[in-house]
Amino acid sequence: MDIIERAVSVLTHDGLIVYPTDTLYGLGADAFSDEALEKVYEAKKRDLSKPISIAVSDFEMLAAVSHTTPFAEEFIERFLPGPVTVIVPVRKMLPEILSGGTGMIGIRIPAHGVALQIIEKFDAPITATSANLSGGKDPQTPEECTVPRDLFVDGGRLAGKPSTVVDLTKKEIVRRGAEADAIEAFLRSG
Repeated sequence: MDIIERAVSVLTHDGLIVYPTDTLYGLGADAFSDEALEKVYEAKKRDLSKPISIAVSDFEMLAAVSHTTPFAEEFIERFLPGPVTVIVPVRKMLPEILSGGTGMIGIRIPAHGVALQIIEKFDAPITATSANLSGGKDPQTPEECTVPRDLFVDGGRLAGKPSTVVDLTKKEIVRRGAEADAIEAFLRSG
């Protein structure tokens, strides 16, 4: 069984994986499983009221769990896959804990082959929160991944710059990270 199949097996059984992305290491769990999501919050020691973003493998999966506007679709087409998390209205099919009761969800399509293969093979969104304790150092190397997990997928040293978080309903940057200047220019032009 290769590492992708092992990761999918862990996710299928409500386990936690640490996986590489184009920015940092992520803590992955089945985004549809209440049990798996509870484990993510426990592992990170994260406040239950704080939303957690998810990763999808393509626009179809993103559209299945969120509502998008023509502007949002244009933005997504331009910047994803990539080091960007978009905040869009969530569909009711996802557990409410992910959105922290806000009605919004952060979604990434990571530009990293291993992450995309895991999500594609799992055929469902997984959590995309960083693989560290809440408030801890962003995990750029395997040693900096400080959360308990069932499987570690080693990607070596990663880029290390967090994704830029963009609220597409308000058309504003919530957190500056990778590609922030290009994103800002796009938002101004739209």
